[in-house]
Amino acid sequence: MPAYHHGNLRPTLLAAAERSLRQHGAGQLSLRELAREAGVSHAAPRRHFADRQALLDALAEAGFARLDAELRAALAAAGNDFGPRLHAMAAAYLRFATEDAALLELMFTGKHREGAGHLVEAAAGPFGLMHGLIAEGQAQGMLEPGAPDRAGIVLFATLQGIATLVNGNLLEPELLDGITETAVDQFIRGSRRR
Repeated sequence: MPAYHHGNLRPTLLAAAERSLRQHGAGQLSLRELAREAGVSHAAPRRHFADRQALLDALAEAGFARLDAELRAALAAAGNDFGPRLHAMAAAYLRFATEDAALLELMFTGKHREGAGHLVEAAAGPFGLMHGLIAEGQAQGMLEPGAPDRAGIVLFATLQGIATLVNGNLLEPELLDGITETAVDQFIRGSRRR
């Protein structure tokens, strides 16, 4: 664990919380335990997180920011053609969803909680990218015209289903790339303008 330095307690606690989330799930997260791990008093985390829920929300918000950055990087590296861009975005999303399953679950459940408007705003970044990419495919004639939300939900449900299969040990992780490629190809074929 990196040493805690004065002024870096918030990022230190968030990093420790993310490690704990990966290992034990959200139910085991404790501000007191994180303070012990960081080598600070049990009251110190309260300067940054009013309570455990505030810590979970901060983790979820950071997760949405990281997902957004990873999707943007995948799109930037994929070039300008719709097909490769959609493949890159799907692969980046599934990599995140399978490597950080507990974080993704926290992100999704957190944004549906009453009073979590800031998480809805944080989610708008990555999901806005997906929506924009579907609209881009429609504008280029690669996908059937219509409401981008409808096609986006079908694609998202497909990707989330694949992630659930991998995370539930119903699909071997080494098959992920091939399944993702097949799913995206079938989505494009099925959504192509006739």
